[in-house]
Amino acid sequence: MDEVLTIAEIESRFGSEWVLIEDPETNEALDITAGKVRWHSRNRDEVYRKAIELHPVRFAVLFTGSIPNDAAVVL
Repeated sequence: MDEVLTIAEIESRFGSEWVLIEDPETNEALDITAGKVRWHSRNRDEVYRKAIELHPVRFAVLFTGSIPNDAAVVL
């Protein structure tokens, strides 16, 4: 997919999925605002394997779902 989608379009099309975004556009706070979706899956590991296979120069991986209340997030 070579079409550049906004973050709202990505979240709408790929709800509760992991998304590999090539050439992400960001704002001043480095939040993703748009980009080209190269792969998506409910399986996070599958998306990371695809990133290794495609080897994009600039990319981001985004989860479009909600994080459960009992989950821990490490940044």
